[in-house]
Amino acid sequence: MTVASRRRNNTNFDNSLISRLQKQFPDLMPPAIALIIFLVVWQAFSWLPGATLPGPIQVIQDTWMLIMYPFYDRGGIDKGLFWQIWASLQRVAISYTLAAIVGIGVGIAIGVNKTIYKALDPLFQLLRTVPPLAWVPISLAALRQNEPAALFVIFITAIWPILINTYVGVTQIPQDYNNVAKVLQLNKKDYFFNILIPAALPYIFTGLRIAIGLAWLAIIAAEIVMSGIVGIGFFIWDAYQNNNVSEVILALVYIGVVGLLLDKLMAWIQTLIVPAEQK
Repeated sequence: MTVASRRRNNTNFDNSLISRLQKQFPDLMPPAIALIIFLVVWQAFSWLPGATLPGPIQVIQDTWMLIMYPFYDRGGIDKGLFWQIWASLQRVAISYTLAAIVGIGVGIAIGVNKTIYKALDPLFQLLRTVPPLAWVPISLAALRQNEPAALFVIFITAIWPILINTYVGVTQIPQDYNNVAKVLQLNKKDYFFNILIPAALPYIFTGLRIAIGLAWLAIIAAEIVMSGIVGIGFFIWDAYQNNNVSEVILALVYIGVVGLLLDKLMAWIQTLIVPAEQK
């Protein structure tokens, strides 16, 4: 490749990058401006006499080593923020997967069988209103170990939106679809894969997106009160106990970013699986 052709390719790449940025500029500006205003107001309040929370400048100064070295590992619970978040995400992945499997399965079962629905609905309505923190002592008493107790708290928190939305999706299948199934004399297997699942998918993914956020919230709550485990929730509690408020604030920022990315990931998976006309 000649120098001239390389220059042309680089120019084309630069122009295309600039063009994309210009197209996204109107969408990026409002949140960028709002973020700057928030940081300025936060910094101004931190300078007021008697302010107890550090401002963004002090947070960065106090946590610079944590920001620059997220991968350090000195053993035990003395690990960088990457490993803290990674441990929490692993717990969320395990429990969320189990909640999705059980929630979708039970949601379909109560959706197609009114007797099962009438039997289980009062129990479900009772259990789903229990806050995640209320499950922590019960799970610790029953399971006797922090790790399985944390997994159970995530599972019991995440399952309800999946189960309920799956049930609604099954009950909202258009009657025309059922009539076509009867005319074609579809067996249960064909009806399940060709009618029920495709029709309920938008509702199922709504439940999955809600549940991923609740699962991430639940792991933070569970880890905060469970001592001696690596995780971002326990990191926050340990930092608070040692009066490192800047580390708590930094961890909160990381938690928010990860929660946003998890939601975007589920939305992207939904675009790949759910047909456009059903969204």
